[in-house]
Amino acid sequence: MTVVLDPTSELRPKTRERVARPESLNGLTVGLLDISKPRSDVFLNRVEEKLTGLGASVKRYRKPTFTKPAPVDLRHEIAVSCDAVIEALAD
Repeated sequence: MTVVLDPTSELRPKTRERVARPESLNGLTVGLLDISKPRSDVFLNRVEEKLTGLGASVKRYRKPTFTKPAPVDLRHEIAVSCDAVIEALAD
């Protein structure tokens, strides 16, 4: 079991089972979520190069602001469109 802590002042941490990692990214769709911090796009550009080199297709997403959680509709779109997600934190 993995304990996931929510930085938005949760009182009790949620316990969740880890999702199994894929053996390969070849043929999978990976979502890259830019949280709108400075230079996160620079980091994700390089990540995208590496992922496409491994055979993954990449979809890019961007939060409106880094100061709030991603909107529900954006999270839903990522969840139904991607096999895996990488979130970029940069400055």
